Amino acid sequence: MKNIKLIFGFVLVLAVTISCSIPDGISSDTTLTGVASGNVAKIFDISADNSGNVKITPTGNGVTSFTVNYGHGTGSSASAVVAPGGSTTHSYPEGTYTVSIVSTDIAGNQTTATYPLTVTYVAPTNLAVNAAVSVYTVKVSATAQYAKSFLVYFGDVVGEVGTPLAIGATTPAHTYAVGGAYTVKVVALSGGIATTTSNTPIIIFDPLGLPFTFELASQNYMAGGTFGGVNFSVVANPFPTGLNTTATVAKFEKTVGAQEWGGIWKPLDVAIDLSTGTKIKMLVYATEVGKKVGIELQGSTNGASNTAIFAAPITVANQWTEVVFDTTDPAISPAIPLGAKFKQMNVNYNRPNAGTGEIIYVDNIRVTN
Repeated sequence: MKNIKLIFGFVLVLAVTISCSIPDGISSDTTLTGVASGNVAKIFDISADNSGNVKITPTGNGVTSFTVNYGHGTGSSASAVVAPGGSTTHSYPEGTYTVSIVSTDIAGNQTTATYPLTVTYVAPTNLAVNAAVSVYTVKVSATAQYAKSFLVYFGDVVGEVGTPLAIGATTPAHTYAVGGAYTVKVVALSGGIATTTSNTPIIIFDPLGLPFTFELASQNYMAGGTFGGVNFSVVANPFPTGLNTTATVAKFEKTVGAQEWGGIWKPLDVAIDLSTGTKIKMLVYATEVGKKVGIELQGSTNGASNTAIFAAPITVANQWTEVVFDTTDPAISPAIPLGAKFKQMNVNYNRPNAGTGEIIYVDNIRVTN
């Protein structure tokens, strides 16, 4: 009986010894040096948002770790150690790279595999440009999906070098030497070769001030607006005869039911300076006699009060006539001091009566003696 127990104990020890000598997953007839790690599959997950981010997830059988060499970067940023089932992400500029993955098995054996990687950035989309114009200057901002930055071309210099514009920023004010029509070009940069371009036409106006001839493309005669139900537009001269044969004039319409005080207002970049002349003259074409044209001078730069001046009634119908506003007329109240300057001019017609559909044409508003 004692011998039987000894034999059983020996068999048990032998069984335990065998079970502890063979690692899980390895057959009893395979040595550790024979564990294979060459079955490494590369997975590149390349972002489509022009970030350049590429997620690399290596896999392989019997591997304890991977070393991913990105093929880009220096020092510690050029590679990463990845555990089985893990991944690493690296940001690439647009270009072609060779990524190498070194796999290490449980026996310490290493296998290296290389994989070509091409990172291509897409052209930005939904490019929107805002060009904010103020007299001779413009400031530009832009947005676009997948854009890294922008280049702005203001269109007034031969061989112009683009002005860099960052995401969410606005360019410094760009000043044009003269008024005119320009095209602002904005190039949205992807960070790679692909770009998207937008062309925005703008008009740079010369500073607005008298005289108003309504002939210059560089003057914003439509600046300001209307009030009280009046319409205002710049049109071809419908009656190019007599005192006025110019091509373009202003049309003033006091619509039916327009307020008696209805009119137009013009903010002036260059103030009306009555030290250069005390009279304001205007050519007028009306279809009836007896009604007055009026102006109001507002926004003094040197302390003068707002003042309304009404010219004498129109005495000639269906032809161009000159209306004179004398700023020294003692009947004007409050009186206009000599040398006064005003930054706004309003024009009205047939006050104090509501509109009946009257249409007049005006031109060549100027300061003189």
